[in-house]
Amino acid sequence: MRSVFTVFHDGQFWVGVYEIHEDGLVRAARHVFGAEPNNAELAAFAAGPEFSALSREAHAAPAVPAARRPSARLTAKRAAKLAKKLQDDVGPGTAAQRALRESVAERVSENKAARKRREAAEAQHRRALARARSRARHRGRS
Repeated sequence: MRSVFTVFHDGQFWVGVYEIHEDGLVRAARHVFGAEPNNAELAAFAAGPEFSALSREAHAAPAVPAARRPSARLTAKRAAKLAKKLQDDVGPGTAAQRALRESVAERVSENKAARKRREAAEAQHRRALARARSRARHRGRS
């Protein structure tokens, strides 16, 4: 199992993405820092409970298959281009982005189902109160 923690600027905030690579699958979770974190803040984050919570969230995230690239013969120019691209690569990989997107979608659907259950229970409660008031009025008790 290999894990990678990457900090990058997404255009608005500084974000840390924790990726777990195992058996050709990727799981990921993200933490929004807001302002640019300095080295001391990153060290405190890595040693603190927030990183443990981020790790638990990443382990609970759905696994996404990591993209496998076809292995073809590389020319010297292509190898140099790939090496430069790997050095310039900032931010999470596409598999991590898919894992984050799936975990967000899963949370959204769970929240939607919970909200529907809550609203149905509230509607049932309101209906029961209205029926009780109606019965009381019918019996002459205001």
